[in-house]
Amino acid sequence: MKNILRKIFFGDIQITEYSTITIKNGVKERVYLEAGHMLEDITSRHWLLCLNPIVFGIWVEKKEESDALQKSQDYTIYFKEENNDSREQKTLARIRLDYFDRIEESNGTLFLFELKTSRIFHLGRFKTYLMYYKYYRKPGLSFNRLKSFVSSYSYPRKVRVISFKKDEYYNIFPMDLVGMIPGTTRCVFGLRHTNVTLSKIIETGKLVASEFSFDHKEVIYQLGRHHGSSPPPIESLPFKVRSTDHFQFYVPEWVDTYREINIYRTMNLGSHMLLWGEWENERQLKECGKNLYHIHFLLYFYQVTKGDAYTLV
Repeated sequence: MKNILRKIFFGDIQITEYSTITIKNGVKERVYLEAGHMLEDITSRHWLLCLNPIVFGIWVEKKEESDALQKSQDYTIYFKEENNDSREQKTLARIRLDYFDRIEESNGTLFLFELKTSRIFHLGRFKTYLMYYKYYRKPGLSFNRLKSFVSSYSYPRKVRVISFKKDEYYNIFPMDLVGMIPGTTRCVFGLRHTNVTLSKIIETGKLVASEFSFDHKEVIYQLGRHHGSSPPPIESLPFKVRSTDHFQFYVPEWVDTYREINIYRTMNLGSHMLLWGEWENERQLKECGKNLYHIHFLLYFYQVTKGDAYTLV
């Protein structure tokens, strides 16, 4: 009976927490920020930076937009399906925010907002509750907490490879709480406090962020298991590495592009530490392939029901 009900509601699709995808024909979602009477498209300039509490970073360059954000007390992010007619864009998720902090630069400001409440609209209410109680409920994950994760990952979060090296110590691990500020050399990271490399990155003020193709997903996830412990000897890695131009940090030989980054400022967000920096060197090693992204399964399942889903990898 359970299998019959599962097939009726969810078909044969394998239910997971997050879906790993690649994007072939462009991102299918748009993201908007509403503050007072202002509504701005922030699709390419918003990033998820912390998971507990959930904190977003939004880059703002226009003075009038910055002034509006500083004056307002009500902030909302909308995740919508991309559609040429904005009136027909379906809202996938809505997040109410509280102001958290900001980092001001000469060419713009990184505003930080903390999630207050969220609503999701991918599935009907009954099916969403059913999926939670059947597949997601566990200690520490309330229904509201699930909604906050679904909302935050209702836009694809690109995975990068982070590299660090000091003397004989090194580490290489994946990370999706990363933002590259468009039109600048600035960048922002949200690195979990449990990552043993965090204190070393803060001490030296250096890291390298690389882009890579989804083909290397499995080996990258294996590296991620070492974020809380010492990594294996470099000779035992299942791939060759090369040294970066300036820092001489190790990056996998198959990365497409890497950036050598100086960290200038840190901020404790909660479960994650914000790292604010600027790259001093960017090196493209080969033509960029199809990147790896994370989305929540509920977004993927919604796309499947429409017959227009991202490619699972």
